[in-house]
Amino acid sequence: MAAVDSTLPLVKNLLLLDSEGKRIAVKYYSPEWSTVASQASFEKALWNKTSRTNARAEAEIIMFDNVVVVYKYIGDLMFYVTGSQDENELVLYTVLQAFYEAVTILLRQQVEKKTVLENLDLVLLAMDELIDGGMILETEPAVIASRVTMRGADGEAAPVPITEQTFSKALASAKEHLARSLLK
Repeated sequence: MAAVDSTLPLVKNLLLLDSEGKRIAVKYYSPEWSTVASQASFEKALWNKTSRTNARAEAEIIMFDNVVVVYKYIGDLMFYVTGSQDENELVLYTVLQAFYEAVTILLRQQVEKKTVLENLDLVLLAMDELIDGGMILETEPAVIASRVTMRGADGEAAPVPITEQTFSKALASAKEHLARSLLK
């Protein structure tokens, strides 16, 4: 892997836990938690530390286990973003807000455990659009949501290139194109 610029803000992990501290959607970008057991242990300890705080209105920032943790409790879900101890808290807060707001857009304002589990694919894609390998790709929630739903910036479905269409979709598209050209 190529060397990463030391001034580039990096995220160690992105976590979405339920009100009991159970994992819903998680992404780890740091080798510190290379096993599922170490990840589960970290998640449990972090949840135990943060579950009794009042981070409902605004996000909270703590130092936990030599990492900076920014978290927010919404409904029955806990959203977490962590970074190294020398990471900028405002950058991590921006990532947390982008993640939460993109999920809110994708789930049509119904951010609760049941809805997240029913739309887990959208949540995981939002995580992927937000961060790749620990590097922050995008922090604009509307852009993240439009990329996840494969819509253009104007909200309309972007045309799928013919090379990416299935045969039946390509045939239907060709028929539609032919019909439009004959009606002109």
